[in-house]
Amino acid sequence: SFLQPLLHSSVSHDPPETILISQEKMERSEKRLNERLRVCVATCNRADYSKLAPIMFGIKSHAEIFDLEVVVLGSHLIDDYGNTFRMIKQDEFDIHAKLHTIVRGEDEAAMVESVGLALVKLPDVLQRLAPDILLVHGDRFDALALATAAALMNIRILHLEGGEVSGTIDDSIRHAISKLAHYHAVCTRSAERHLISMCEDHSHIILAGCPSYDKLLSAHQRDDYTDIIKSWLGDDVKEQSYIVALQHPVTTDIQNSIKIYELMLDALISFNKRTLILFPNIDAGSKEMVRVMRRKGIEQHPNFRAVKHVPFDQFIQLVSHAGCMIGNSSCGVREAGAFGTPVINLGTRQTGRETGENVLHVRDADTHNKIYHALELQFGKRYPCSKIYGDGNAVQRILKFMQSIDLSEPLQKKFCFPPVKECISQDIDHILETQSALAVDLGGTNLRVAIVCMKGKVVKKYMQLNPKTFEERIELMLTMCKQAMADAVHLNCRILGVGVSTGGRVNPQDGIVLHSTKLINEWSSVDIRTPISSALHLPVWVDNDGNCATLAERKFGHGKGVENFVTIITGTGIGGGIIQHNELIHGSTFCAAELGHIVVSLEGPECMCGSHGCIEAYSSGLALQREAKRLHDEDLLLVEGMSVNNKEQVNATHLLNAARLGNSKAESILHTAGTALGLGIVNILHMINPSLVILSGVLAEHYENPVRQVISQRALLSAQGTKVMVSELEDPALLGAASMVLDYTTRRTY
Repeated sequence: SFLQPLLHSSVSHDPPETILISQEKMERSEKRLNERLRVCVATCNRADYSKLAPIMFGIKSHAEIFDLEVVVLGSHLIDDYGNTFRMIKQDEFDIHAKLHTIVRGEDEAAMVESVGLALVKLPDVLQRLAPDILLVHGDRFDALALATAAALMNIRILHLEGGEVSGTIDDSIRHAISKLAHYHAVCTRSAERHLISMCEDHSHIILAGCPSYDKLLSAHQRDDYTDIIKSWLGDDVKEQSYIVALQHPVTTDIQNSIKIYELMLDALISFNKRTLILFPNIDAGSKEMVRVMRRKGIEQHPNFRAVKHVPFDQFIQLVSHAGCMIGNSSCGVREAGAFGTPVINLGTRQTGRETGENVLHVRDADTHNKIYHALELQFGKRYPCSKIYGDGNAVQRILKFMQSIDLSEPLQKKFCFPPVKECISQDIDHILETQSALAVDLGGTNLRVAIVCMKGKVVKKYMQLNPKTFEERIELMLTMCKQAMADAVHLNCRILGVGVSTGGRVNPQDGIVLHSTKLINEWSSVDIRTPISSALHLPVWVDNDGNCATLAERKFGHGKGVENFVTIITGTGIGGGIIQHNELIHGSTFCAAELGHIVVSLEGPECMCGSHGCIEAYSSGLALQREAKRLHDEDLLLVEGMSVNNKEQVNATHLLNAARLGNSKAESILHTAGTALGLGIVNILHMINPSLVILSGVLAEHYENPVRQVISQRALLSAQGTKVMVSELEDPALLGAASMVLDYTTRRTY
């Protein structure tokens, strides 16, 4: 399933020395085909094993290509930290070397001595195993020893999760390992850019995502999760009724981190919820934190279960179904976001780390009240699933990347000093991914789904008739989205989220359709976000179709770079959206920009909203259809060159054709419709004074000139210069739904 070197044979007319070089390359390629790539994976603790294990399983499943060697060291081999090397054996991996490298003391000096001890023991092991590549993860002091030893012994190093930023000595260690490493597999676009700015070779970096996401995105919805919760917290504990706590020392500010830890325990005791609390890691300061925990009687407290280790597959279940996670573990700011679990991040240990909207930061505190208040705000909430750190395909990318490494290349690292080339989608020679969104347009007749890339191109589109019932619509929507996500992998599109455009009044903050249009029955107080986010493990945005069309204009159309403008949608109904100071206006009850219901006549025709004289009652497609039927019933519609089949329903198109062929009655109706729309727009100009009006929809080009004429005749002199343009976008609803995803994710430095 991986890329194999292709050996070509052909008649050559090259000089003899060129032929000789080609033959040498072919011999090297043949040798690579016949020899397996020796990959040594070194794991130091329970946290890095959760990231390395999916890669190890991938390597093991391709034994014809790779030869896996496993080295275990660090806190894996310490009883106080759970002897976690056992879970490696339980996963049926052969351990080729165990190195006791930890000097106990849990202070700064002990960390330095542990690095030194590892450097003394590693050369013999690495010399015996002689790996082609050493996999090193993260930012632990043990990993620094591994990278140092391998670099000095001329062993190629692949560093996982380099380029990230956090708030402790881990930053310095992580970047030091990156400088020693020859190749890099990073989780986020931002981390990739950091490495490039640190002069790392762009061609030696793969944007893969976090390997642990490969397992957790597919495994966290196990059927037996309730049994796992009960086994760790008790039979009476239900889903989302408990807290997971995991706090580590900050080695550059030990005393403050101990203070925060004590305040966290006080807040948890006061909050009075069942809590699973894990012991801290082995960093300097952990001994003092354990003393604080025991002084407060946490291990005997009826609300607490204190444990040294939880197997990763069970830990996934516990975090994904928790009411809240609290502490400073990277799991809170990384993995928990994939489930939408609310997180309270304490202190400075993760400062600078990219986070989803599920994370609430408490940087510092003098009493436990601030942490207690954060618990009140976060506990029991649910957030959209975030994929900032991966999409479930990291292992596949990393294995392909390793196989592409040319072992005949010189081992000496090359640094790419400034100027740094602009970062674009970069995977070496196997996957070129484009940041994209899934866009959903829920119409009255059709349900449309599209893959839309960052530049506004619709890569692929899907359309089905919209079912009648809510359950059928949701089921069809999910089926179409899943098909699009599967196709996106082959189209090299990375899906960042889902945007949904729908008719009616929408609460975009909660993803709820409050009141739908009459064309879409049953959609009233319906939560669209949750079922889509839960099924696809993606963040979801929902908004009114008029607002979506306006967002499309702002990102891809005439509104790009315009600070204040209005979009008018002319279709079956009349809708629109308002951009004021570069922001979309929703209003206090989410009914801003219901432009079709501006009243332009006290005695006008009845509108579908129940009022009289609205723009929509004059200028919408339904209003023109109504007038076309009236003329047809009075035998006043058809003129020479026109005909209507008996089975054909009279609609607005017939009225437009009649006017084009000189029907004075039809011309009068269209003039009235254009005047009504123009008067409504004049009112808008006088209220919010935009610099641009964009007419969108199927009737836009028919109304352009009448609207301009009414503005020149009726608007105040200061507003008569307002530009009126017809939209050039083909799918504004889909593009607007996509823009919600693309703007939000890129603004959050995805």
